[in-house]
Amino acid sequence: MIGVGFVYLVAGAFFAACALMGIADRRWANALFHGLLALSFVAGDRIGDLGNGVLVLVLVATATSGRMRRGGPAEDASPRGPLLALTLVVPAAALGGTLIFQRVPALVDPRQATLLALTVGVLLALALCHLLLRPAPLDGVRAGRRLLDEIGWAAVMPQLLASLGAVFAAAGVGEVVGRLTAHAIPDGSVLGAVIVYAVGMALFTVVMGNAFAAFPVMAAAVGIPLLVRQHGGDPAPVAAIGMLAGFCGTLLTPMAANFNIVPAALLELRDRHGVIRAQAATAVPLLLFNIVLLWWVVR
Repeated sequence: MIGVGFVYLVAGAFFAACALMGIADRRWANALFHGLLALSFVAGDRIGDLGNGVLVLVLVATATSGRMRRGGPAEDASPRGPLLALTLVVPAAALGGTLIFQRVPALVDPRQATLLALTVGVLLALALCHLLLRPAPLDGVRAGRRLLDEIGWAAVMPQLLASLGAVFAAAGVGEVVGRLTAHAIPDGSVLGAVIVYAVGMALFTVVMGNAFAAFPVMAAAVGIPLLVRQHGGDPAPVAAIGMLAGFCGTLLTPMAANFNIVPAALLELRDRHGVIRAQAATAVPLLLFNIVLLWWVVR
């Protein structure tokens, strides 16, 4: 059965290629950073907890050393060929692959269907780019490496913050939050539970910087005990809409540095928080829409 190991292998191969290119360019810190990421993807389950802990510490030390260099100048990016169609290959493959893979559980792990479909979509788009545009064999990897160097350490923030959410869940933070919010929700009020759940997802995301970190807390506090168990809501839309509410918080926080601060730096905006200011007009109405949608689904 094909599982998440395939995704880890593809990601590890990409980071390994970036590390080798960093060595060739004598960007030693970048090469070490990417090499450690490759090791974590390819052999993370073999080096044990202690090995992974040491790996993360070295990653952090490398990222904060100030020795990681930014990417070189962008190569000619003038439009060539059906670029728009090629960009749509990835989401189309992710959607179609998810629907197909879930029907062949003997071949593909249905729990990882979307992630596997997304990976296949990336590989398919890369293959079509080479077939139609005829770039040099490693141009795709070089472009990815350059972008990764521009982003730097912030590229791993989603994984780190998601891990933080798992730590909070294991520590019982969700249960504590649940006891605190219980006093703010009128007994039997679906709308009250929905508002606390959605707004809580947005606020925790603002603090943590990532909806994946906020979700275990708010799901344990409100989503599962109230919306699912007490009011009989379907877990799938409760989880999905809750994540969308969390993403509204992502649009509003500098803690989501890889989304909001890094782009401002790459675009050399005068206002460091210009991206956040531009997104606020979308985030607030979208949060209100998610609250109404979740209330309609659960009631």
